[in-house]
Amino acid sequence: MNDAVDEIIERWDAIRPDLDTSPVGVVIRIFRASRLLEQGIKDYFEAHGLEPWEYDVLATLLRAGDSSTLRMSDLAGAAMITPSALTNRIDRLVAKGLVTRATDPDNRRLVRTTLTAEGRRLADGLIEGHLANELNLIEGLSADERALLGSLLRKLLLSLNDRS
Repeated sequence: MNDAVDEIIERWDAIRPDLDTSPVGVVIRIFRASRLLEQGIKDYFEAHGLEPWEYDVLATLLRAGDSSTLRMSDLAGAAMITPSALTNRIDRLVAKGLVTRATDPDNRRLVRTTLTAEGRRLADGLIEGHLANELNLIEGLSADERALLGSLLRKLLLSLNDRS
C-alpha cells in the first residue's frame, strides 16, 4: 500500500532520476507523522480545556516528584523553549491557578515554579487518558514495531545531538 510520500518520491524519480530520494522517505514521513500525532494530542487536551504545552509544563512539574517544584531554567530545558517564552507560559498557568512562582529563599536570582493542588490534580488526572490516546494514535503498529521504531528514533535524535 502506498502513502502520499510514495507519490512524492515517484514524481522526483521521474523528473530527476539522478537524485537519491531515500531521505525523503524518512524525513517527510517523520514530518507528516509529527503533524498528525500533534493534532491528535491537541484534540485530546483541547477536550479537557488545555493546550498541549500547558499539560507539558504541568507533567514536567509532576515528574519532579514530591515537591513538584523546578527552577525556571530546568523547566525551559525540559520544554525545549527559551526562558522568555517559558515566562509567558508560566504567567498563563499562574493566572489559571495551576502553578505558583516564587523566588528561591536561598538564592534570590532563582525562580521556582510549583504545581498547585489544582494543577497536580489536573495533571495526574489526565495522564492515563493521555497515554491511552497516544497508544490509540499509534495502534497501527504492533508492540514490537513500536519498540523498534522508538529505538530507531532515539538513534536518530542522538545523531542530531538531542540530549537530555
